[in-house]
Amino acid sequence: MPVTFPQTGELVLRRPARTLTPEEILSPAVQELIATMFETMHNAPGVGLAAPQIGVPLQLAVIVDRASYMEKLPPAHLAERDRAPVAPHVIINPNLIVNGPEEAEFFEGCLSLPGFTAVVRRALKVRVECLNERAEPVSIEAEGWYARILQHEIDHLRGTLYIDRMLTRSFMTRESYEKLWKDMPVADFLKAIGHV
Repeated sequence: MPVTFPQTGELVLRRPARTLTPEEILSPAVQELIATMFETMHNAPGVGLAAPQIGVPLQLAVIVDRASYMEKLPPAHLAERDRAPVAPHVIINPNLIVNGPEEAEFFEGCLSLPGFTAVVRRALKVRVECLNERAEPVSIEAEGWYARILQHEIDHLRGTLYIDRMLTRSFMTRESYEKLWKDMPVADFLKAIGHV
């Protein structure tokens, strides 16, 4: 089934999504939605997809960070971001708790705002209390890039986009990022644009 991505400006991306009951989670409709979201995320490709990003205002997101996504990235890039593979999973009705004051700034992009990227400051460690696709309660401890993915997707469920949190001086086209900045440490990029 073809999926369209609502773009920035559409209300589904700006309104808080509603929670699901356990009965709804286990329903064939929501189980089919989850399968569609995983397929859509894989085809994009992406590391996370929230239901509002495909026009469905529910507190549901799917997440995966495949080892294959990291194969061509330099080890320094992976180390700087504290990035490692994350198995596919579902978060429903999540509650995000920041674990500690440490934060990091890195570039983010979004399927809801294609062709652009910007630096966003996020917590380095988080805990997420949520339900899984079987309506079971789960607690997720995450740090580094995985923590960033969770924060980005949970923001979508609250009607928030990365551009609401970005360092505005860093906003650019994806093309400019790939051509000029992708191989530079983020700290050096921030110095280059005069961000102290």
